[in-house]
Amino acid sequence: MGESRWWERGVVYHVYPRSFKDSSGDGVGDLRGITEGLGYLSWLGVDAVWISPFYPSPMKDFGYDVSDHEDVHPTFGTLEDFDALVAEAHRLGLKVILDYVPNHTSDRHPWFEESRSSRQSPRRDWYLWRDPDPRTGGPPNNWLASFGGPAWTYDEGTGQYYYHAYLPEQPDLNWRNREVREAMLGVLRFWLDRGADGFRVDALRQLLKDDRFRDNPPNPSYRTEGSPYDALLPAYSTDRPEVHEAIRRMRGVLDGYGERLLIGELYLPIDRLVAYYGEGGTGVHLPTNMHLIPIPWNAREIASLIERYEAALPEGAWPNWVLGNHDRSRIASRVGAAQARVAAMLLLTLRGTPTIYYGDEVGMHDVPIPPTKIRDPWEKNVPGRGLGRDPERTPMQWSPETNAGFCPADAEPWLPIAEDHDRNNVSTERDDPASILTLHRRLLALRRATPALSTGSYAPVPATGDGLAYLREGDGRRYLVALNLGRDPHELAPDAGSPWRGRIVLSTHPDREGEILDGKAGLRPDEGLIIELHP
Repeated sequence: MGESRWWERGVVYHVYPRSFKDSSGDGVGDLRGITEGLGYLSWLGVDAVWISPFYPSPMKDFGYDVSDHEDVHPTFGTLEDFDALVAEAHRLGLKVILDYVPNHTSDRHPWFEESRSSRQSPRRDWYLWRDPDPRTGGPPNNWLASFGGPAWTYDEGTGQYYYHAYLPEQPDLNWRNREVREAMLGVLRFWLDRGADGFRVDALRQLLKDDRFRDNPPNPSYRTEGSPYDALLPAYSTDRPEVHEAIRRMRGVLDGYGERLLIGELYLPIDRLVAYYGEGGTGVHLPTNMHLIPIPWNAREIASLIERYEAALPEGAWPNWVLGNHDRSRIASRVGAAQARVAAMLLLTLRGTPTIYYGDEVGMHDVPIPPTKIRDPWEKNVPGRGLGRDPERTPMQWSPETNAGFCPADAEPWLPIAEDHDRNNVSTERDDPASILTLHRRLLALRRATPALSTGSYAPVPATGDGLAYLREGDGRRYLVALNLGRDPHELAPDAGSPWRGRIVLSTHPDREGEILDGKAGLRPDEGLIIELHP
C-alpha cells in the first residue's frame, strides 16, 4: 500500500471533558485539566485526543444540547484555553479531534428561539415544524425520541409541533435548508481555523429525515424490557440516502485544510455502516465500528464479526474498532478484569484505527450511581431499564488519594468515584510491570514501532473453542496474535504445513516474554500473546 495517513497509523484516545481532570476545583473537568493531562497521553503513546462537547449549553444532555457552536462553556474554560490546549497537544505531537453536533441544537440556541418566535420567522424552516395530525390533533406521525416518548413537542405559541430525535430541549435542524447547511459547515471552518485536526460527527444517521414524514413501521423483534425507542424500526427517521450528500459537503470543507479526519458516530449493521465511506471514498474516513461493544464475548462470535466486517469494507476503506465510549458500559464491566487485558490486546492489534475510552487503560469499570446522584436524562426519563450512562462517565482515576486526583479533596466530584480507585489509578499502576496500564503502554509502543501491527495485512488463523488468532504482516515481518477468551487453558496449532516458530514479544502476563515457540501456541486462561514468527 502507499504511504499511510496519520489516523491509519495512530490510536485515538477519547476524553469526556467533565470527567477527565478538574483544574478549577469545582468538581467538573475542564479544558485546562485536559491540557494538564496531555503529557500523560504522550507518555502513554496515543496519537490523538478526541474531546466530547465543551460548547456553551444548558446541559440538559451534558453538552450535546449546544446553544453556541463557536465558543466554550464557562464551566470548561475559554477559547483561549482551547487554543492553549491545541498548542500543547501539537507541541507533543498529538492531534486534536472535536465532537461536532450538526443534527440538533439546544432549544436555547438563538436560532431556535428565533425559529419558534412565529410561523413567519426567517429561521422558521431551520427546524422541522409540522401541523398536528388532522385526525387526532396529536403529533404528525409516530416517530419516537431516543430518550423516551414521542419525538414531537407541541409549541403553544405557534400551534405546531417541532421534531427532536432526543430530548425536547434538543430540536433537530433541517439539513434540507441551504442556510442551515452553510451555517453548520461554517462551524467546521471555525474550529479548523483554530487548529482542530478532525471531527467526530455526532448522531450522523439522524441528520436527514424522510421528506414526507411517513410513519415508522413496528419492530417485530421488540422486547418490552428494552428501550421504548426500539418498538419501531426507524426506517424514515434515520439512515436516509440523502445524508451522504451532507457528508460529502463536510468532507469538502475538511479536505480544503489538508489531512484532516472525519469520523461518523453510527450504530448500524455492517452492511449499512460501510456505506458511510461513500462512493469513491467521499464519505467519512471512519464510520465508527461499534460492533465489539454489544457482541457476546465469545471467540467464535468475534471471529465471525471480524470476518464479516473485513469482507464488507469497500476497496481502499480503512477499518476501525471501538471497545467502549461514553454511552456504553465499560469493557471491564462487560467482560471482567482478566479479559479486559485480552480485549486491550485485541483492540490494539486488529487491522484498523483503535479508539481507547479514557480510564479503560487503568481498568476503570462502571460505578453504581445512587438515585440521588443520577445526572443522565435518559435514566431519569426511562428509569430502571439500565439505560443510564452515568456509570461509565465517572471521573478519571489519577491517584489513590481522596477524589482520585481528579479534583481537590474538599470538592465534590460531579459523579461518584469508584471505591477501588486506590488500586486502579494512573499513579499506582504507572510503575507496576504487571498492571493493565503498563500493558496498554507496551502494546501502544509495539504497535507504533511495528508497521505490521498498525498498517500491515490481516489474515485469520483457524481456531476452535475459546481461541482467537490472526496474522499481521508488513515490512517483511509476520506476527501471530493468539488470544484465549476463556477461563481454561487453550492450545492453538497451525491447521497445515510447518509448525509455528518464533518468539513471544508481548504477553498479557509478562512472565512469558522472550519465550521461544516451536510448534503449537499454548495459552493459559485469560491470556493473549503476540508472537513474532521466524521466516
